[in-house]
Amino acid sequence: MLVIGFLLAIILAAGALYQLIGARIGARKYPAPGRTIDVAGQRLHVVCAGHGSPNVLFESGVAASSLSWARVVPDVATFTQVCAYDRAGLGWSAPARAPRTVARMLSELRGVLAAMGSGGPAVLVGHSFGAFLVCAYASLHPADVAGLLLLDPPSDWHQTTREQSRLLWGGIQLSRMGSLLARMGIVRACLSLLTGGAPRVPRNFVRIFGSTAARTLERLVGEVRKLPPDLHPVVEMLWCQPKCFRAMADHLTALEETAAVVAGVTSLADVPLVVISGGDQPAEVLAVHRQLARLSSNGRQIVAAESGHWIQFDSPDLVVSTIRAMVTNRSSDSRSA
Repeated sequence: MLVIGFLLAIILAAGALYQLIGARIGARKYPAPGRTIDVAGQRLHVVCAGHGSPNVLFESGVAASSLSWARVVPDVATFTQVCAYDRAGLGWSAPARAPRTVARMLSELRGVLAAMGSGGPAVLVGHSFGAFLVCAYASLHPADVAGLLLLDPPSDWHQTTREQSRLLWGGIQLSRMGSLLARMGIVRACLSLLTGGAPRVPRNFVRIFGSTAARTLERLVGEVRKLPPDLHPVVEMLWCQPKCFRAMADHLTALEETAAVVAGVTSLADVPLVVISGGDQPAEVLAVHRQLARLSSNGRQIVAAESGHWIQFDSPDLVVSTIRAMVTNRSSDSRSA
């Protein structure tokens, strides 16, 4: 028994050392592409490109980073300034210093907008969980918003069912387990095998946690592959970090509160609003998206027929053209005023 314990300790120590060395190499090889700002003690990574106004700010999905906008940022940057940021614990941002409440996340979002330095309203673009956040922000600070683009908001979470609560709890526990596995170097090893031509090993390992976890891995790997190929190793580097899994657990924990806040929004006044729905959404979700678009007297819904949930990957031209129209209309209004 002592021998087994000793061998286990050696394996764990070797894994931790492998993780430490890999993390240091990754940090040198893939430094933060943007700058770090301080928002009430929280260090957040923000990356900007282009020039012009109104500014455009991207808010990512529940566990996604600023990299999730790589397919649209370069094109938007040709006609205005655009910024994307990593919420606390995700991407290159520091781990969260406070619980992920809606109030805290919206406060940090406002701090990022202030750091962009435009001094005027911005176009806010949110995907999935990020769509909830920018919608909640617009309801509180409509004067700060020149336009609102919501990409496939997870409106089926407005009223959480017992099955959804069970799935959410499981996702939180898996995320916490992922943080532990990342500290031991297991996540790094699995991702190396997955991208290095031996995908069966990590996939079989994930199946230990159930069929749902295995399907989720397959889906996420498929979406990541839609990013430019040169970003694949960067995503791998980020998801080898324990903090990203802790952040995912924190944001999943905040999902129900965030959905409830958005469900309670009764009006967005005349804020220019477009809701783009994934073409694979069921009729009941599309109906909720239509209701969401009607919160503004200047709102409309678009169904991206050829797109799944990650609309910025599947239909980037649609996202860019919608943003361009918002920017152009705002610029025209400003000149006429």
